[in-house]
Amino acid sequence: MHDVIVVGSGISGLSFAHYCAERGLDVLVLEERPTAGGCIQSWRQPEGFWTELGAHTCYNSYAATIGILEARGAMGKLLPRDKQARFRLLVGDRVVPFYKELHWGELLLSAPRALFMKKTGRTVRQYYEPIVGRRNYRDVMAPMFTAVPSQPADDFPADMIFKTRARRQDVLRSFTLDGGLSTLIDVMAATPRVSVRTGASVTAVERQGEVFTVRVAGADPERARFVALATPPTAAARLAAAVVPAAAALLSRMSTATVDTLGVVAEAAAVKVAKAAGIIPVDGRFHSLVTRDTVPDPRFRGFALHDKPGTSLDDRQRQAASVLGIDPSRLDRVTRRQVELTSPRLGHHELARDLVAALAGTPLFVTGNYFAGLSLEDCVLRSRDEAERLTALR
Repeated sequence: MHDVIVVGSGISGLSFAHYCAERGLDVLVLEERPTAGGCIQSWRQPEGFWTELGAHTCYNSYAATIGILEARGAMGKLLPRDKQARFRLLVGDRVVPFYKELHWGELLLSAPRALFMKKTGRTVRQYYEPIVGRRNYRDVMAPMFTAVPSQPADDFPADMIFKTRARRQDVLRSFTLDGGLSTLIDVMAATPRVSVRTGASVTAVERQGEVFTVRVAGADPERARFVALATPPTAAARLAAAVVPAAAALLSRMSTATVDTLGVVAEAAAVKVAKAAGIIPVDGRFHSLVTRDTVPDPRFRGFALHDKPGTSLDDRQRQAASVLGIDPSRLDRVTRRQVELTSPRLGHHELARDLVAALAGTPLFVTGNYFAGLSLEDCVLRSRDEAERLTALR
């Protein structure tokens, strides 16, 4: 019998587990994949090189995330990101800076509208296109916005991305960690009173009296006083259905998208493309190609090509090799993974508000990037709020 069972071991689930353990609770985290991390996955090589297959940056505005690192004595693991490595556009077969594709006259005429525009109630396109101009939005901004969540973002609520937060002046403005962002996952998973079990596929969550039963494929069921769901909304809806049907109904209405990522590592000398933080195609041939160049390594370069599913592995490798200016046979190491991400639309805030209301007073907790925003920090803040709610119910 556990105090808390958390389903899902991404940053949402593990930050919730961390906050619960800080309150003296014993927490079991169940993860169906072979490794913990969710949308954070640092692909680590035997030589110590790593490259990100998912989220790749933290900022000094992530106060809650930094607070966990401080609490776990891990601030010494922070690494700065090279400011000279910037995102660039792929136009045909040319990799160029953003500014070269901007229509400057249109931007100067349109920019003053930013003084009067409000994000609330507008999509990304509805908010930004009048500010930058139609051609600038089409040729530069829309591809950039697609790269941020690794999916087309025109119809996202404008206030769910690029939030303004107070910054910690004593912390690097943008950073990763030694070993990649998976080190953040490692740090939280090592929190005392937290145990993580991978390869554990949860099939059902039930409740009888004051006790939850969590059924795990091929294993004995686990029991706890409280359960938290830290999965994409589709999985959370399925698991919540027998416990809080109203919450399950709301979760089932939230949109998601699957992102297919090809990770490649090659010898640095073999790659011809200039160093950059990432490469974003203007023609939509893929979502983005994010690099490890922000933390330079003399031996290797690493890349993660993000796109929607549907392309064969061979075609994807040829696509990556073409952009990198390398023969496909020189892509020494290749991996592939898929994740399901939130894909919010206008009206999502109302769904999230109603979901919070449906969960109020229940011993079921739900956390993820589908409440106030999509960033890693939004995940941690939601987990902190739910841990505080749990404390009030104890």
